[in-house]
Amino acid sequence: MITAIVLIDCATDSIPEVAEALAALPGVSEVYSVAGHVDLIAIVRVREFDQIAKVIAGSISKVPGVLNTESHIAFRAYSQHDLEEAFAIGLANAD
Repeated sequence: MITAIVLIDCATDSIPEVAEALAALPGVSEVYSVAGHVDLIAIVRVREFDQIAKVIAGSISKVPGVLNTESHIAFRAYSQHDLEEAFAIGLANAD
């Protein structure tokens, strides 16, 4: 699975509508409304690299209200579970 994190600037008067439209797109697994220098962050998950362009350039960028996107491809995902295992030293839980 290939994951892309897409930072999205959109028209401020249509953030909820844009978020809902993005969440409905095939390949978009999650959309977050965020504080900071962007309005929304979308998580794109696809099986092949060619699909990234189709989802981001072909779909996300064409949603009315989307002004700009910046995409980041994830090399590896680290979850809390992965981090706990990486730092475990073999001691049983004291719970």
